[in-house]
Amino acid sequence: MTDIFARLSACDLCKDRFAATVTGHVPRSVFQGEASAKVLIAGQAPGARVHQSGRPFTDPSGDRLRDWMGINKEIFYDATRIAILPMGFCFPGYDRKGADLPPPAICAKTWRADVLHAFPNIQFTLLVGAYAQKWHLSTQGSVTEVVARWRAHLPHQLPLPHPSWRNRAWIKKNPWFETDVLPALRGCLKEVLA
Repeated sequence: MTDIFARLSACDLCKDRFAATVTGHVPRSVFQGEASAKVLIAGQAPGARVHQSGRPFTDPSGDRLRDWMGINKEIFYDATRIAILPMGFCFPGYDRKGADLPPPAICAKTWRADVLHAFPNIQFTLLVGAYAQKWHLSTQGSVTEVVARWRAHLPHQLPLPHPSWRNRAWIKKNPWFETDVLPALRGCLKEVLA
């Protein structure tokens, strides 16, 4: 496990791509986990704040995700219990309009399968956003359609929308997410992390 994490931390496959973005940054892989972890959070890619901190979900999206999960920072950042492996391990940068670029597909193609093998004890996976859902579930359809079928993926996986502030309207439009999905999420986590 240490070997694959060392190689992942040193990865610079996207250095030219990142240098050409508006942010002109260098690669910095951000992830967490140990072989004993029972929960996997499969996210999209680190944002600018996370790129700077070097720690996953150190931004308002992380605050919202922890609230959804019903856990505190101490549990969330306990790498022996929770692994956090985004689809793109590095911040992909911004486009000319200031929007987040998607995680480069080469990242998941190069690393995902090997990194997941380092976590043999995962019992429950949160699939946060479309990129994680497409890769892990091989699903078609919008995030709304995938998340609406959440019961079909239990007890081992649960698709979620991205916890970004941009999704406030989505949550208001889909009240079943807060009334049905979040209690199920918290129940699954309580059982797995007990």
